[in-house]
Amino acid sequence: MALAAVSAALAPTTAPASAAGALTVRTQPTVRRALPEPPPAEIARLELSDLNIEAPHSMTGYSRAKFPHWAKQYGECDTREVVLQRDGQNIVQDDKCRAVQGTWHSEYDGKDLTAASQVDVDHMVPLAAGWRAGADRWDTARRKQFANDLDHSQLIAVSAASNRSKGDQTPDLWKPPLSSYWCTYARAWIDVKHVYQLNATEAEKAALGKMLDTCTER
Repeated sequence: MALAAVSAALAPTTAPASAAGALTVRTQPTVRRALPEPPPAEIARLELSDLNIEAPHSMTGYSRAKFPHWAKQYGECDTREVVLQRDGQNIVQDDKCRAVQGTWHSEYDGKDLTAASQVDVDHMVPLAAGWRAGADRWDTARRKQFANDLDHSQLIAVSAASNRSKGDQTPDLWKPPLSSYWCTYARAWIDVKHVYQLNATEAEKAALGKMLDTCTER
């Protein structure tokens, strides 16, 4: 979905009050989707086979600041707030677009969360993992696009605990605690790497292939 379309879809349904700290209710679509739907397993397998296999690049020079994230999308809403609104239910935002009420379901570990402070917006392919896979050679504009991508399956609201457990690890080192989510996770990870032409390691590729096998078990 283009950013303009995201802006229109998430625009307030009622005009906010003029008082400072006013709350704005933003309604949810009928069908809730936690992130843009990644390609089906058969396409993901083709994308996986197309990934360049290469040893991880050095972390020398890496900094999260080299991936400008949580960029403004429209008005006061930055990327994090857009994802919190998209992935939650019954979201209430203040006049700075901050989520002050709502609930979220963490797909990684099945936890139901009742405060935005319990929620992290995870980069499906972590910024540091992207750096090791080829983003070290990108310019800042490309890194900013990667860090704020609302069009592909790169951003998802999950429990802070699961996100911090994951860190910057690839699927051979970390998988969502809920194996029922492995199919979606693998499809999303592969598609992001394919879209951005990022490398994978042999161990990562093997782990992703096994995770795709769970798609036939559903």
